[in-house]
Amino acid sequence: MTYNPSHPTIAIYGSRRQEQYLQQIGELLSRLDSDGFTIAIHKHLFSYLKEHLNSLPTSCIETHDVPANAKAVLSIGGDGTFLRTAGWVGDRQIPILGINTGHLGFLSMCDIENPQTIVDDITENRLIVESRSVLKIEAPYIPDGFWPYALNEVAILKQDTASMITVETMVDNSYLTDYQADGLLISTPTGSTGYNMSVGGPILRPTLDNWILSPIAPHSLTMRPLVIDSTAVIKACTKSRAKTYRISLDGRSFSLPCNSIISIHKANFPILVMRRADDNFAKTLRNKLLWGTR
Repeated sequence: MTYNPSHPTIAIYGSRRQEQYLQQIGELLSRLDSDGFTIAIHKHLFSYLKEHLNSLPTSCIETHDVPANAKAVLSIGGDGTFLRTAGWVGDRQIPILGINTGHLGFLSMCDIENPQTIVDDITENRLIVESRSVLKIEAPYIPDGFWPYALNEVAILKQDTASMITVETMVDNSYLTDYQADGLLISTPTGSTGYNMSVGGPILRPTLDNWILSPIAPHSLTMRPLVIDSTAVIKACTKSRAKTYRISLDGRSFSLPCNSIISIHKANFPILVMRRADDNFAKTLRNKLLWGTR
């Protein structure tokens, strides 16, 4: 589907390490202002820009939450910033456009070098919105305020010890296996090119509806990554010589006592990701991963 703004409100979330891109960000804000948008900027980025830019357009406002009437969110930074932006948007299903000022920027579909093109893409309806599936975790002792969702992956990891862990894994209440490894990743198709790829997991088209189970440094050579349907419910009981193990959702982590059971399943909302019409998954693989150049 195409993105067709009916109300000119744009929200912005971003990294506060933007020194070399301040000129382009200032131009982006000016272009949005000239086109009649109200620009709602997350309070941390707002204070950073207010301190480092000579002035902000009068249409810029400071916000803590995504405004209910925002029609799109711009994420300015790298992939980590994009994942935090997804958490900021949460279940509101407001489309996110990633503007890369980081390193790889696999989740970002635009570069900051031409702000006018970004604004034109928005105002001239040249952006496609893709629906990306999200993982939800249910577990005892989740810290207060912790967002229990992941756009990329849920990682079950050993604590700071040399001993591996054993993850007894069930899929739809049927016993699958005991993963003896440094950890176990449950990845979305969006996250297949992240941590999952680095441990040898398969790359999936990000709009597919599957999960990937990938062991991290497995003790057995027969333990290979497994692709399952996203309707599956995964339950895991982790055992270790240590008293606790670690759960990480897109890099945000907390500890759980060993022998506790967690459940992982599909969230009841997607994250909406915007891309240019002339971009596609194959092009992204070639440009970001240098696919097929060697």
